[in-house]
Amino acid sequence: MIITLKRREGMTHDEFKHYQQNVHRPLLMSIPETGLYIRRFVVSYPVPAPQYPEPEYDSVVEVWFDGMADLEALFSSDNFLKKIDPDHGNFIDLSAFRQIISEEDVVIDHR
Repeated sequence: MIITLKRREGMTHDEFKHYQQNVHRPLLMSIPETGLYIRRFVVSYPVPAPQYPEPEYDSVVEVWFDGMADLEALFSSDNFLKKIDPDHGNFIDLSAFRQIISEEDVVIDHR
């Protein structure tokens, strides 16, 4: 799953990043379903790149699951619905929230 996030109105990028890293992420990590169903979790933030256009989003989140059943189990769990989901509006512009459920096609991997 790939999710693009834009900060809520009135929040700077630094405030958004701080909230995502220091408030929302610990909240997500506090529920047992996170450890049960998520296999990999990566958040990318834009960096200054003068020769490129200003990014539309403040972060891109990549979440790996073993399958759709695990994805559904996390997002439909009571803990997620009652503790995590209500926090999204505190830092995310929910009208700009976008996601894609995807499957990787690795072309080059020099690891």
